[in-house]
Amino acid sequence: MDFIARIKPKDILQHIIAFANADGGTLAIGIEDNGEISGTSYQGAYTIEDYQLAIQQGILSQPSVNYEKLKLELNGEFDHLFLIHVDFSADRLIKTRNEEVYLRIGDKSVKQTYSQIQQLEYAKGERLFEDNLVMESNLSDLDEGLLSEYKEHLNCKELTTQQVLEARGFIQKRQLTTAAILLFGKNPTYYFPQARLRFLRYEGVSRETGSRMNIVKDQTFEGPIPHLIRQAQKAIKAQLREFQFLGEDGRFKIVPEYPEFAWFEGIVNAIAHRDYSLRGDYIRISMFDDRLEIFSPGSLSNIVTLENMRYTRYARNPRIARALVSFGWVRELNEGVNRIYDEMAGFYLNEPEYSQPHPHALQLKLENNYASRQLRMDDRVDDLEKKLDQDTFNENERKILAYLYSHGQITVKLASEIIEMSDATARKLLRGLVYKNVLSWHGNSKRDPKQYYTIKP
Repeated sequence: MDFIARIKPKDILQHIIAFANADGGTLAIGIEDNGEISGTSYQGAYTIEDYQLAIQQGILSQPSVNYEKLKLELNGEFDHLFLIHVDFSADRLIKTRNEEVYLRIGDKSVKQTYSQIQQLEYAKGERLFEDNLVMESNLSDLDEGLLSEYKEHLNCKELTTQQVLEARGFIQKRQLTTAAILLFGKNPTYYFPQARLRFLRYEGVSRETGSRMNIVKDQTFEGPIPHLIRQAQKAIKAQLREFQFLGEDGRFKIVPEYPEFAWFEGIVNAIAHRDYSLRGDYIRISMFDDRLEIFSPGSLSNIVTLENMRYTRYARNPRIARALVSFGWVRELNEGVNRIYDEMAGFYLNEPEYSQPHPHALQLKLENNYASRQLRMDDRVDDLEKKLDQDTFNENERKILAYLYSHGQITVKLASEIIEMSDATARKLLRGLVYKNVLSWHGNSKRDPKQYYTIKP
């Protein structure tokens, strides 16, 4: 709420516009800056109808405004306060008749520059960054293999590349658009340095710096969007763990760390719906022992909020999204986000968590139950001791058994790495567990390079 004691009707326009373009707000006329009520009945005062007329005549694309006249007693006489309630304009940029735009920042109504106005138009969907023309580009900048794949998905291989691109809006005014370069360009980062994806694998559950830096994998991917998706998918698959456990039927069952649909859909959504007009940031996927975070530049667009995004459908880049539907990656009718929730629930994992690390970014967090799985593996080792009537397993034996409950089989080399001792010590330890009737050995001879051990069913 903004307090103003006395103001001319034409001077309230910037405040009304600023509220409408931000989160909405209320302008209270008749209250001093210090909160003291002064009223609106002074000599030469304006009526609430005067302010209403000024708003109607001075603002383009009328915002939603409600007027309230509060009666009060001031110094023994009746007076009034004027409250002008302004709603947030989700899909239209509000301007003065001479095209000036204001935005509420803190307690100020700030006039916007041309580039700032463009950003607001992108955010509200009035202007699509993906439709901007990429000057100096031409068809030779595009990947013919990807275009052939795209035409095959569309069942229109008989059409020329130019015909397909024009029909789908990727060529406008005889010029390639931003969407065309991002989707099919041989080198999109030549025109858009921000169009890249970085994958980081951390050891542990937090980001460390300096001498404690715990990044164990750092990969940056560039290229057209379909290549980004495939490269990211391959990188994450290579780092994901599979947990094995002994089922009631005596057979080992495999449980992936996360449901594949959940993390893959998260990646596709980040790439499809990020704000490519933001040049200072890029998509980041961070994997920790206990969670996966997918960071995408761009504020929540238009009518989407953290509360309604599970069921609200909106595409910041509709042409890119439509193309990815053809590739079979983007789901229609907002099925994707909703199914992420369902898939995580089906794996008995926490709900996915969407957040805004700052106003111009969206992050998806998927949590695994690594800690509880570790506890369950420790419990299984305890149960095994009781079942086999064994003496207590020593620390190294427990490490090996916990690994086996998670992965199903182990080699001498792996065992030596786990217990951080020599191959000879690891081999002796494994043979000891075979002798105790805990493990089974698999191999053709003692020198078989493919020999391994499993827990005895």
